[in-house]
Amino acid sequence: MSRNLARPFFPQAPDSYNKQYLDQLAQAFSFFLEQAQNPGEARNTNLTLTTLQADNDVGLENGALFEVDGIIKISQPHRPHVLGVGATANLGQVEVKLE
Repeated sequence: MSRNLARPFFPQAPDSYNKQYLDQLAQAFSFFLEQAQNPGEARNTNLTLTTLQADNDVGLENGALFEVDGIIKISQPHRPHVLGVGATANLGQVEVKLE
C-alpha cells in the first residue's frame, strides 16, 4: 500500500569532514523519522481485522476500533462501552385479577 510520501534528500558524503554535510544529513534523517512515525491517511479496497478487542473499549485510545456483538465501534472518551454495565428500573405495581 503506497502512502505517497516525499523521499528525503540524503546528500553525497564529502571526502573530509564538512559541517554543512552533517547538518543536511541530520535534517534528512529528521524528515524521514517524522514521516515514518506519522501514520498518515489510508485507503483500502480490502481490509481484514483479526484481533479486535471484544465487548468493551476499556484501555483503548481515542479512535481505536473494537467489536460488540458483531458490530465494529470506535472508542470515544465521551461514549464509554464498559463490559457488564446495565440497568433495570421498576415503576409502580400491577395487580391482575382473574374472574
